Amino acid sequence: MDTNMCKLEAKDFKSDQYVRWCPGCGDHAVLAVLHKAMAEVGIPTHRTAVISGIGCSSRLPYYMNTYGFHTIHGRAAAIATGVKTANPDLSVWVVSGDGDSLAIGGNHFIHAIRRNVNLNIILFNNRIYGLTKGQYSPTSDRGFISKSSPYGTVEDPFIPAELCLGARGKFFARAIDVDMKNLQYCMQESAKHEGASVVEVLVNCVIFNDGIHRSYAMKDVRDDRTIMLQHGEKMIFGKDRNKGLVLDGLKLKAVTIGEDGYTIDDVLVHDAYEPDVTMHNMLAMMGGELPIALGVIRDVQDISYEKAVHQQIADVQAKKSQRTLEELLLTDSYWEVK
Repeated sequence: MDTNMCKLEAKDFKSDQYVRWCPGCGDHAVLAVLHKAMAEVGIPTHRTAVISGIGCSSRLPYYMNTYGFHTIHGRAAAIATGVKTANPDLSVWVVSGDGDSLAIGGNHFIHAIRRNVNLNIILFNNRIYGLTKGQYSPTSDRGFISKSSPYGTVEDPFIPAELCLGARGKFFARAIDVDMKNLQYCMQESAKHEGASVVEVLVNCVIFNDGIHRSYAMKDVRDDRTIMLQHGEKMIFGKDRNKGLVLDGLKLKAVTIGEDGYTIDDVLVHDAYEPDVTMHNMLAMMGGELPIALGVIRDVQDISYEKAVHQQIADVQAKKSQRTLEELLLTDSYWEVK
């Protein structure tokens, strides 16, 4: 996708609609950052389309001064695939929640990624069904108590990164709603990527799941509980920037630099462009004793679906003598009825 095509400001992407989200909802931050990211990318509003499904996050197209489509539950990726394939010049964004994309829309989600359709998928993950008032979602932890699981869920959750990378995804990034700088960076890198890109945003639902990301999102713990990955840079984290990730056999291990014989030279360097998905999967799945990985985890280029489709059409047309539908219909024997 061409970038920096014209000089735009965030206000150019704002619609005149009243934003109908609960005060304090993390969706407000994502919307504000999306306006800024689109302005920085520089693709004009008339060449941008925002497609959503159903859910709190899926109201977002109303708040964009672009083309938009508020579709049906779980079908945003499918409809966006049609939009992008029919008009590859459009910058197409998919806005969806963890319930919308990973439950009823799970099939469309993984196949849009597998096909590598050039879509910018923003996945709002608040680990709850907010619009329908507090049922557990496909990303809710085992044992999570909700209106639809009053004694706790007996299911293990999906991890969006695992689905994305398992579907042969070429781009995956993760951000927290309160870290707007990293969120904007991830969105801009997503827009630059040719092919399906997924930006998972860890969003807080203040009404039905307040504080679900608190253990790593709060400012006082974020430095020690998250690691901001940058391509080509050492995987260092911690409030004092004295911790790093190393390989311990076939597993990742967090160490303190200068202790137990570990030096800065032992710390791994992040390579987002590495085609082999093994390390990216390990980084994306971190948690528990290891910090949560943020930033662009994987960014590997490959031909996009719509480019392959249009190239195939051009190749077939070059080998065919028929140039129009009429010529094709009149190729074999035919007769006229008068």
